[in-house]
Amino acid sequence: MMKIISGLLLMICFSFVTARAQNNNKPGKALLKIIDRNFTDAAAQYKLLAKNLPADKFPKTYFPTTGKYEFSNSGWWCSGFYPGTLLYLYRQTKDTALYNEAMRILDVLKKEQFNKSTHDLGFMMYCSFGNANLIDPSPAYKEILLNSARSLSTRFSPTVGCIKSWDGKPNEYLVIIDNMMNLKLLFWATQATGDSSFYKIAVSHANTTMKNHFRADNSSYHVLNYNATTGEVQQKKTAQGFADESAWARGQAWGLYGYTEAYRETKDKKYLDQANKIAAFILSHPNFPKDKIAYWDFNAPDIPNALRDASAAAIMASALLELSGYVNKKLSKKYFATAETILKNLSSAKYKAAAGTNGGFILQHGVGHMPNKTEIDVPLTYGDYYFVEAMIRYKNYHQ
Repeated sequence: MMKIISGLLLMICFSFVTARAQNNNKPGKALLKIIDRNFTDAAAQYKLLAKNLPADKFPKTYFPTTGKYEFSNSGWWCSGFYPGTLLYLYRQTKDTALYNEAMRILDVLKKEQFNKSTHDLGFMMYCSFGNANLIDPSPAYKEILLNSARSLSTRFSPTVGCIKSWDGKPNEYLVIIDNMMNLKLLFWATQATGDSSFYKIAVSHANTTMKNHFRADNSSYHVLNYNATTGEVQQKKTAQGFADESAWARGQAWGLYGYTEAYRETKDKKYLDQANKIAAFILSHPNFPKDKIAYWDFNAPDIPNALRDASAAAIMASALLELSGYVNKKLSKKYFATAETILKNLSSAKYKAAAGTNGGFILQHGVGHMPNKTEIDVPLTYGDYYFVEAMIRYKNYHQ
């Protein structure tokens, strides 16, 4: 019975009918046509990307000005997005070349199930093997995912109440808002096994993050430094944003998505309330542009000339589409309309790469780490992944 229930929950998660069933918004026919075209174009782009990918590497980014790629090994936090996007696109196009490439690269990725040095196993393993398991469930995929959940669980501290993100100095316990995105793997592990320990870790992390990571205006810090011995907060900062007290756009997107997902998995209203608070901060912010493609930081000093972050916009669109299914009619329309605007603008020539360009990536104009001057105004694998996911969610409202 547990196996049957788990399978049903997984299918609901993948097709997003949970949100769709509660949402009365009607997708626009014109955008649906654009999205279908986007899937076809994206499939061609990812075939181009596959041709240029070394056999044991994963795509990281591409520099249009030089025509050079940057690749990673399987241990990089983004390694799961490439196979995940291939599998999403395969579901939409039925192009077996995409599926075969996903299977090839999953074989390179699978060793990371035992990686205990990273908090990003949700990104790496659930976005990849999780989606593969939904298409073709197998004991092998289940074991890889369970081993990944076990590895992730080793980074949890009951004293702090969180999963450690980065390894810092002695007695530092660093936790980033991004880590909310890795909890899905733990929720899945409890669904798949009946072992509640994974669920309890995920809930503890979500609760502690909700208590400490957010400011009075419901924006989020990027990094919290806890005392590893006492669990007390030692420092609050923002590593990838403009300043410690600024609102880094992708960080706000991670929080929005993470708490929407936490509500889906637990049905605990406090997570829905938190997601709504984050959405309110984003949508009502005076620096949120009319086209809804966020500046890389809400407090970037050179707004309105600051760079946009297409990856943050894609994450926001996907989260808002799901969140629109859990709220009252007024909020639902607002969230849905915002996501629709984002998808329309990301589908324009300004953000969507022309066929055969951009190294095979789908979206242009992502911002990775501005303070480090890395991945600035370039395509990013997670931008592509959440753009495709958001389009699937939008399309599912029509079905």
